[in-house]
Amino acid sequence: MIKVGDTYQLEVIKALDFGFYLDAKELGEVLLPGKHAPKDLKVGSLLYVFLYLDSEDRPIATTKVPKAKVGEFAYLKAVARTHVGTFLDWGLEKDVLVPFAEQHRPMEVDKSYLVYLYRDKNDGRIVASSKIDKFIDDEAPHDFTPQQQVDLIIANTTPLGFKAIINSSHWGVLYNNDVFQQLSFGQSKKGFIKRIRPDGKIDLSLQGGKETRDKYSKIILNYLEKKGGFAPVHDKSSPDIIADTFGMSKGAFKKAIGGLYKQRIIRIEKDGIHLLETDS
Repeated sequence: MIKVGDTYQLEVIKALDFGFYLDAKELGEVLLPGKHAPKDLKVGSLLYVFLYLDSEDRPIATTKVPKAKVGEFAYLKAVARTHVGTFLDWGLEKDVLVPFAEQHRPMEVDKSYLVYLYRDKNDGRIVASSKIDKFIDDEAPHDFTPQQQVDLIIANTTPLGFKAIINSSHWGVLYNNDVFQQLSFGQSKKGFIKRIRPDGKIDLSLQGGKETRDKYSKIILNYLEKKGGFAPVHDKSSPDIIADTFGMSKGAFKKAIGGLYKQRIIRIEKDGIHLLETDS
């Protein structure tokens, strides 16, 4: 079923001076203003568009890509405060409203906030809420598996590290000793499921998968080449020394040198790791 707040591929059924009408099925004919239409668009063409409501609450189409769709979280900037709430810039001509009742704390213009976009049950309008906890149900079933790549939004900090929203549905934790880059509130990142604990809590990592392992292997090899083929670090070295030397966790380091060892690119000794190509 076609609803406002999402992207669809629709057919052009009418061409007029001011734009094109698209067949939006249950929503009827929806206008795509001419300024948003490709130059070669014609009746019968199929086009991906985002549907939302215009200033008169009529469904309208755009080829612009919003910063978030209904059912997603986004970090958006407040641009206006009115008697009904605060409006945020979500990348479209009409800003999205956060009603006062949906503000975790009073919003200020020019500041950015993490919000969830949804359709109001009463009138179907697209609105946002900064009360994000009520839109995340950690008790809901999921099919996450270790090493699975996921989309993360950094939500806040804890004494252990960072809380992150996983695929707009569940909470997870990135521990401080697994983070080797600067993270900021509202930032979107690719991450990995590290483990699912017996209590159902999800541990996350920014390191995982073949692509990441290859990246860390290259970092180690580049270091060895610059240092004459030797690094006084090995799998028994402390996590702090490994982090200071290579900018990665001890777990990521051990996996990377394990792969290099199996490929017979390095050898691992008590004094450190040696690059075989330059070792004499």
